Amino acid sequence: MKRKLFIFFLLIFILVLLPARDEDIWSFSLKKISSIVSLIEENYFQDIEREKLIYSSVRGMLQTLDPHSYFLEPSHFSRLRESHTGKYYGLGILIQKQEDRLVVISPIEGGPAYRLGIQAGDVISHINGESTKPISSFDAMQKLRGPKGAKVNITIVREELDKPFDLTIVREEISLHSVPYAFILQDDIGYVFIRNFASTTTKEFEEKMKSLAKQGMKKLILDLRGNGGGTFIESIELSDEFLPKGALIVSIKGRNRYYNKEFRAVRNNQYENLPLVILIDRGSASAPEIVSGAVKDNDRGLIVGEDSWGKGLVQTVFPIAPDIAVALTTAKYFTPSGRSIQRDYSSFEDYIFKKDVPQEKREVKYTAKGRKVLGQGGISPDYEVKISSNRLISNLLFKGAFFSYARKFVNKKTYLSKDYIFPEKDQSSIKIGGKKKIVGYDFAIDSRIIEDFKAYLKGNKIQYDSSQFEEANQEIKRWLKREIFSLLWGIEDGIRVYRRGDPVVLKAIEILPEARKLISE
Repeated sequence: MKRKLFIFFLLIFILVLLPARDEDIWSFSLKKISSIVSLIEENYFQDIEREKLIYSSVRGMLQTLDPHSYFLEPSHFSRLRESHTGKYYGLGILIQKQEDRLVVISPIEGGPAYRLGIQAGDVISHINGESTKPISSFDAMQKLRGPKGAKVNITIVREELDKPFDLTIVREEISLHSVPYAFILQDDIGYVFIRNFASTTTKEFEEKMKSLAKQGMKKLILDLRGNGGGTFIESIELSDEFLPKGALIVSIKGRNRYYNKEFRAVRNNQYENLPLVILIDRGSASAPEIVSGAVKDNDRGLIVGEDSWGKGLVQTVFPIAPDIAVALTTAKYFTPSGRSIQRDYSSFEDYIFKKDVPQEKREVKYTAKGRKVLGQGGISPDYEVKISSNRLISNLLFKGAFFSYARKFVNKKTYLSKDYIFPEKDQSSIKIGGKKKIVGYDFAIDSRIIEDFKAYLKGNKIQYDSSQFEEANQEIKRWLKREIFSLLWGIEDGIRVYRRGDPVVLKAIEILPEARKLISE
């Protein structure tokens, strides 16, 4: 009975939201739609679920509106709640698909997988008896996560063991950090990376900033690259951290007057006087665009990187049932200068593949201090730094070559690694003996390690073009150093050494003096 009532109300919802393009569409009645569903059920050549038909109808209808109105089925709805609340129920592991292998990159310290001894480099060959070879890392994640207290059976393949072994793990609550990395990059320059915007983002950010301030931070690089957005209110709260009380952050306008609002900074004495550079790229969408737009239009800091995605629409989530909802675009947002950054989505292909918007078609506005800014194509950086993709790097990442080599290197399973000593973090008690080299924080990837890496590639039949290898030599060194440091001292240390060679970060460091002038003028 409950399921029938759900379908009834969902059909009503379809009728209410159906685009009014002509009178014929509106002439459809609930009875006629229901008749079509019954017709399919009775005459289609094979069995089909009514629920599946209704879901497809809703998805198809929403696709006629805009790219950001969408239907949240149970699995998608739970995923949205996880990303917004900053927690999920699972095993506590970071996983990555490397060719057809589902590899554990790192167990989360203190989590159920960590306590059972799962290690970086372990391969999860089966989940609840099903092979992981044909599924994506996202599908695997969906299988590993689920209700709190439920059991998951996984099969582990470990390189040094003769045969696989099975583990049964009980799902527990795992914190999903929105601000996973924050450290002193060099001297007094702090670096903070925000993965997405969840209900915990500003709180996490403030905790990280307090820690960095104690370490002597006097300048900040805020990395919003690859950040696909999240909760609207958190983008406002984070912007408030940098802007003086009363400064306009963003305004929204919708057909319903309820959505016509302005949002301003309400707090002072935070980080209004901290020199600030924000990093963005084409993967920065929505919430990070609100933050970078507010900072740029108020002349509060500088932006480095590439044009952001260009999502200037606001969605409201309307629950239909406990595990089902519709995210509907209810307003357009505008940066403090009054510009809309939304890219044209009339051509779905151009929108999805991020076709650049011609300069002459972009609206011109001006910041508080008269600097020209553009609309309709995302947030444009003050200093553009494009990172071109390298086919060899992509192939080596896909095959897991950097990670796998680093594991062998730190475990003394490559020819060269036997010449090194791998100490714990406290190196003061380590005595260097013979000609062996100690691996410390000054460790560098030299030509001998590159040759050792090439030998690993050859031994594992991973082919590469020599000229491409030379062209990507510096990036290869950065990836090797990142993976070795991550395995020896933790992921954050690996990220730190990798970022120190990042061209976008290097440009941000270069222009920090200019960012300081913005707040002193």
